[in-house]
Amino acid sequence: MDNLSLEQKQAQFDEFFMIAHPLKINITPLDDDFTLPDTGELDDVMPYAFRIANEMSSIQSQALRPLRGLSDHATELVDYLHLQSRKIDLMMSYILQQQDEPDTRFEALKFGGGGIVVHHHDVIPVGTKAELKLFLNEEAAAIFCYGEVITCQQAEDEYHIAFIFNRIREEDQELLVRASLHLQTQQLRKRSQKRNQS
Repeated sequence: MDNLSLEQKQAQFDEFFMIAHPLKINITPLDDDFTLPDTGELDDVMPYAFRIANEMSSIQSQALRPLRGLSDHATELVDYLHLQSRKIDLMMSYILQQQDEPDTRFEALKFGGGGIVVHHHDVIPVGTKAELKLFLNEEAAAIFCYGEVITCQQAEDEYHIAFIFNRIREEDQELLVRASLHLQTQQLRKRSQKRNQS
C-alpha cells in the first residue's frame, strides 16, 4: 500500500461499502519520519486492551458455534449462554472505552472496511499518517490501526477528512465490514417500519 499513488489509494478506499454513522475516533497524527509497523507486527504495538478484546471475541464466536445445533433441544441453555456472552461484550466495551482519549477525540461521519471520514476543526494535509482508535459501541468493540489522509475537504467551518486504513488487521477490517452491514440492515428496518406506520 505504501507504494500506491493517491489515485490508487482513493480507488481502494472506494472499493468498500461505507455507511453514514457517527463513531467516536481518536486521531493521533504521526511524525513524517515515523515508520509504520508491518501488518504482522500490529499486535506488538497496539494497546493491550485492544489485543485481549479481539482474542475474547474470537474465543466467544468459537465457543458459541457448536450451540447452533442445540437451539431446538436446549433453548434455555442457549439463551443463558447468549446472555453471558452479552455480559462479557458489555464489560469489554467498558474496558475499551477507557482507551478513549478526550484530547484526540473526533466524530466520524461514515466508515467502512477501507477507511473512515471524520469531522475535524483543522486541515490535515493529504499524506499525513495517523494512529487511529475506532470505538464501535453497537458491536461492543474497538479497533486500533493506522491510517493516511487521502482527502481533506472544507465543509462550512470545519473539514471532512478521509483516512484510508494502511495498517489494519484482517479480522478488524472484517469487523468493520460486518458492523457497516449490520447498521445498514437496522436502518432499512427502521425505514420500513416508518413506511408501514404511515
